[in-house]
Amino acid sequence: MGKTDRDAPVYLQQSMFVVEMNTPGIRIARHLTVFGYDDNPHGHCEVIFDNVKVPKENLIKGEGMGFEIAQGRLGPGRIHHCMRLIGMSERALHLMKNRALTRQTFGKATANHSNIRQDIAVSRMEIEQARLLTLQAAALIDKLGNKHPKTRQYVSMIKVVAPQTACQVLDRAIQVFGGAGVSQDTELAHLWASARSLRIADGPDDVHKEVIGRGELAFAKL
Repeated sequence: MGKTDRDAPVYLQQSMFVVEMNTPGIRIARHLTVFGYDDNPHGHCEVIFDNVKVPKENLIKGEGMGFEIAQGRLGPGRIHHCMRLIGMSERALHLMKNRALTRQTFGKATANHSNIRQDIAVSRMEIEQARLLTLQAAALIDKLGNKHPKTRQYVSMIKVVAPQTACQVLDRAIQVFGGAGVSQDTELAHLWASARSLRIADGPDDVHKEVIGRGELAFAKL
C-alpha cells in the first residue's frame, strides 16, 4: 500500500498493489521480534524496497482504493483476532486446571486452595462474557454490515475486552505454573506475548474506548 496521488482527497490518496517477493529490488532486512519471538517464517519483517518497479496490472481494485480496502477488512479482521484470543484463553484455562489438579503444594493439590479455585471461576466467567460479546458483534456484521454505527460499537467493545480477558486468564495460568509458566516449557509465555500484542494491533484499547464513548453519547442524543 502506498500513496499514488497526493492531490486527491485524503481518503483517496492510497493504492494497494500485489508485489511478488522475487521482484528485483526487494530484500528482507530482518525479522522483527515481538517480546523476543520472531514467528519466523510467517511473522513481521523489515522489507527494503530499492527502486522496485510494479506492473500496473498489479493494482488492486483501482487507484485510490487502498484506504477502502484496508478499512473493509478491519471489522471482520478484529473479530478474527478476538476469536483467536478466546481460543488462547480457553487453552490457558485448560492448562491452569490440569496444573492445579496435579501440582502439590503444602501437602495437597493446588486445586484444593480456595484462591486457585477463585481464579479458575473468574477466568471461566470472563471467557464466556468475551465469547458472547464476540458472537454479538459477528451477528451485527451479518445483519447490519461493517459500517453501521452499532456494529462499530460492538467491534470496538470486543477489541478491548477479548485481549484484556486473554491477558488476565494467561496471567493467572502463569501464576499457577510458577517459574515454568514464564519458561519455554509451556506455551503460556508465547500466548501471553501474542495476546498482549493484540491490545495494540488493529487499534489500541484507548482508541476503541474513545469510539465506544463517542458512540454512546451519540446514541444518547437521538
